[in-house]
Amino acid sequence: MTRILVVDDEPHIVSLVTRALRAEGFDTVDADDGQAALDRALAGDIGLMILDVGLPTMDGFDVLRHLRAAGETLPVIMLTARSSAHDAVDGLDAGASDYVPKPFSVAELMARVRSRLRERTGAITMILTQGEVTLDILARRTTVAGREIDLSAREFALAEQFLRHPGAVLTREELLSRIWGLDFDPGSNVVDVYVRYLRTKLGADHIVTVRGEGYRWE
Repeated sequence: MTRILVVDDEPHIVSLVTRALRAEGFDTVDADDGQAALDRALAGDIGLMILDVGLPTMDGFDVLRHLRAAGETLPVIMLTARSSAHDAVDGLDAGASDYVPKPFSVAELMARVRSRLRERTGAITMILTQGEVTLDILARRTTVAGREIDLSAREFALAEQFLRHPGAVLTREELLSRIWGLDFDPGSNVVDVYVRYLRTKLGADHIVTVRGEGYRWE
């Protein structure tokens, strides 16, 4: 699952963007100041960063300049209340892949995320195949034995987790955190419900229950 770093010091913006990204099937992490954002982006597991300009410690332009100076090429979408042409030029000159002024349309931002990731297809895995099941991550398409299957955003995100980790046991806690962003609740059966959905659509024999632990893709 592609991991996206959301950087903004406004909690409601972070919440809005991360909910939209998770609904699209992306994994998310966040930071609320410039230095923390730079450290997290350099960790090596981020596929794209959505970066606000007005940040504590270090502003977004400086974060981006340090990132590019370190040789990191991940796509960066600048998200900011500064909408002047001069600021847009500064952001693009600093190495931004795109520039979106606030207030923004969530649908447009998600489209820009998909577009920037599509441009980077040579750097990240976009097609996952295990046996007869194939996921096209950017096109959001699923096929089983060549036949296209309709999956919801959560079903697709769950299938992606299994196909990225074939043979590994994925616990309910891991799946809740990665897909729903929830702390583990022993009383929740949402993972089990969605596993049943996937078994119906992808084939009952692909996902094995590991009693007392979780699920494994065979």
